[in-house]
Amino acid sequence: MDSLLALAADPAAWIALATLVAMEVVLGIDNLIFISIITNKLPLEQQERARRIGIGLALIMRLALLGTVAIIVKLTAPVFELFGHPFSWRDLILIAGGLFLVWKATKEIHHNVDPTPTPDMFDQRKPQLGFSAAIGQILVLDLVFSIDSIITAVGMTQHVPIMVIAVVAAVTVMLLAATPLANFIKANPTVVILALSFLLMIGMTLIAEGFGAHVPKGYVYAAMAFSVAVEGLNMLARRAAIRRGSGAAH
Repeated sequence: MDSLLALAADPAAWIALATLVAMEVVLGIDNLIFISIITNKLPLEQQERARRIGIGLALIMRLALLGTVAIIVKLTAPVFELFGHPFSWRDLILIAGGLFLVWKATKEIHHNVDPTPTPDMFDQRKPQLGFSAAIGQILVLDLVFSIDSIITAVGMTQHVPIMVIAVVAAVTVMLLAATPLANFIKANPTVVILALSFLLMIGMTLIAEGFGAHVPKGYVYAAMAFSVAVEGLNMLARRAAIRRGSGAAH
């Protein structure tokens, strides 16, 4: 208790908490986009439940990983070397998660641009996604993003209470933003392709980091913000054109 009170009285701890919360919220955007796109493919009555379960799993996974911080830190230690480059368990997890995101985003883009929803080279089964399959896919990406999130947190502070508060705050923001984001993506078809493109870019970033090529997150999120701004202007232009057309009709 005394250590917690001392931590609460330390201005540096509050600065670290604010910085870490902001960082965790930004890192949670990737997770949230994926959850929104996956759950939107479910029947309407299952979407909200799937989103809550997916985000709940993300929280549980992050808190569980915080309980094994010593093990998580060791994931960055090299386990083998290939062509002169050392690979750690974190690298392998990032590469596997990145490949999964690239495959998933490519498959979803194909389904969205294909005028006929028929089976394709990516999926020989019906394109309808089942509830269990959706939760399974969310769980896989939750694991990848959770490990990346916790390793980032460990790199910013050594105080576990600060990490826990930051993780809970970030997941709470995800929970509040999940339904509005999913509804916005559903209501704007062009945004679906944009969001899938983000997942494709995030997947490639994870693969690059897994192979040791560090990609500053600021560049990635700046590109995403610019794309969102351009799409926002396009949406405003389309709505203005519709209003002018309606006015001319009257």
